[in-house]
Amino acid sequence: MDPNLIRQIVEAALLAAPQPLTLAQLAGLFPEDEAPPQGSLQQAIDELREACEGRGVELVEVASGYRFQVKAEVHAWVARLWTERQAKYTRATLETLALIAYRQPITRGEIEQIRGVAVNTNTIKQLEEREWIRVVGHRDVPGKPALFGTTKAFLDYFGLKSLDELPPLAELKDIPELEPQLPFDTITPAGVAGAAMADDTPSNDEAGEEDAAPEQMQ
Repeated sequence: MDPNLIRQIVEAALLAAPQPLTLAQLAGLFPEDEAPPQGSLQQAIDELREACEGRGVELVEVASGYRFQVKAEVHAWVARLWTERQAKYTRATLETLALIAYRQPITRGEIEQIRGVAVNTNTIKQLEEREWIRVVGHRDVPGKPALFGTTKAFLDYFGLKSLDELPPLAELKDIPELEPQLPFDTITPAGVAGAAMADDTPSNDEAGEEDAAPEQMQ
């Protein structure tokens, strides 16, 4: 099969797909009697990635597969096309997400113990609805509390292939220390999509409960 045609099909599929595509999903686009030669899809990916040098978009691999995305250098200009109001998150939400990302699997009670304040149910619900976290099991203690971990959607949003690509804690900025040995500052990896995550003012439904000590909660 013509390598140029394979590259065109891969490029068109990645542009048309609403989510990242894996090599297996790309291979599924071809009939069995016209299967691309072994290694040709990866070669097409590599050539497309190289072709993006000097352009405003890039081809990247994230947890769910490959996708085209706007380069960070031009994101501020292109973002003006998106009229939908970006969701903003409170500091409490960011701290909770950071703890789940770096300490997973972790229970709500352990998050409260580290932060020193109660976790609002709406905070967990918001992160679950965004599909950034999920229940990955239950701690084998009385009450069997849920254990939370991050999802592929979380990795995709921040442009990561795996949790190993999270920045070292020492490189993080802006969120105060949660405890002396855990200097969290921000959960925005390498500046990716950081604009949507910058709101320190608690919303009405989070103010109050988030600031109460866990032992004071009913």
